[in-house]
Amino acid sequence: MKYIIISLVMFLMVSILSHTAYGADSNTVATTATTSTTASSGTVTGTTTVDRTPSTAAAPNIVINNQDVCVTASTGAAQSAWFGLALGTTVRDKNCERLKLARSLYGMGMKVASVSLLCQDVRVFKAMEQAGTPCPINGKIGQSAKEEWAKDPTKRPDYDEWKDLKENQEKVAEINSYHNDGEPEWDDDLY
Repeated sequence: MKYIIISLVMFLMVSILSHTAYGADSNTVATTATTSTTASSGTVTGTTTVDRTPSTAAAPNIVINNQDVCVTASTGAAQSAWFGLALGTTVRDKNCERLKLARSLYGMGMKVASVSLLCQDVRVFKAMEQAGTPCPINGKIGQSAKEEWAKDPTKRPDYDEWKDLKENQEKVAEINSYHNDGEPEWDDDLY
């Protein structure tokens, strides 16, 4: 009876070990190459075993159910032999949000507010200025808005570009010397 139990244990151990040896993740690739020369010809056969498991990192799905949002998804994954990393995030499109808000304001009859919102974009601000219809500021439109922008150019969305222009250097020097003691004396003849 003792020998039967030992035989049974040995049989189970051999079968478990043999299954793990044959159950390894491997890919076997057989290649055959035939060479031919004028002197001799022959066939070379080889087998390559690759013990490598496939990558397990998978980029996550980010589902944005509503198409009327200004958000896009961005995901990615990377896998090495020892470490895998998968990331996902959403990215807000602020220009898309600005356009949707301006469209909503315009639809509610708030045309000046809609234009003011669009004027926060430097491109729109410059286009309005070049068209001779300056962007609204402090409730003023038209010529009075143009005068208001000339009084305080630091509020311009393109102020960094504006101050680098050669014709504005004198006014920039006045702005830099202004220390909140009072109103600066602007030379309105420049504009």
